[in-house]
Amino acid sequence: MACNNIGLQGRLAASSDRGRSARHRIRFYRRGNIVATGSDILKVTDLTHEVALGSETLRILHDVNLSIGAGESVAIVGRSGSGKTTLLGLLAGLDTPTQGRIELDGQPISQMSEDERASLRARRVGFVFQSFQLLPALTALENVMLPLELAGQTDAAGQATELLRRVGLGERLQHTPRQLSGGEQQRVAIARAFAAHPKILFADEPTGNLDNNTGQAVSDLLMALNREQGTTLVMVTHDEHLAARCGRQLSIEAGEVSEDGVAPARGVAV
Repeated sequence: MACNNIGLQGRLAASSDRGRSARHRIRFYRRGNIVATGSDILKVTDLTHEVALGSETLRILHDVNLSIGAGESVAIVGRSGSGKTTLLGLLAGLDTPTQGRIELDGQPISQMSEDERASLRARRVGFVFQSFQLLPALTALENVMLPLELAGQTDAAGQATELLRRVGLGERLQHTPRQLSGGEQQRVAIARAFAAHPKILFADEPTGNLDNNTGQAVSDLLMALNREQGTTLVMVTHDEHLAARCGRQLSIEAGEVSEDGVAPARGVAV
């Protein structure tokens, strides 16, 4: 089943139970789309993804070839239903493609078992969702401490406190999610995502549930942490202003991915 906002979050929850924004010189893959050069943290080769709809097969993504360099900020844009969240879930290892190969930090996640992918995500990947996905019974501090404790950090409370202060929530440490505004909850989610210093962070509509002013503040925070920590940032967004702040934009149309609106190229040698 294709990843959507709910499905992508559900896959992450199920698995947990068991920067620089520099542009790179552009090149073409032999059979695919525009990609970036440099030290790649993500590499996608000949990716196709299909889902069954009764007796028919729906092709969501077709012959996608791309790479994302370490420390880059990349926005995935396109119309609703174009496959943006499906692509994000595949890149993050929350789903497996029908065919093709995906490498995350040099590891072939498209060939791994779910347990192997979950282990890799726990060590190298952070997530931010439109609906925050905070644990309601835990305080802001406890939500941010959780990934640090799972990673075996001995000073989880101290590190989580500093992160929450960094995102402007030093006075909200003991508040539960229901006691926080939407913007405050998203800032807690961002602090949690960056807590374990992931190599790459995937964000699915991080400003989608926020008003303009709060969305701007959250955008500022994401871009600042991308620069400061050098964490690769890959996000799905309908927010044109947020997309424009990223170093690259990947557009999805008719199942194909292009860079900055340039049509996919085929048959062009590297």
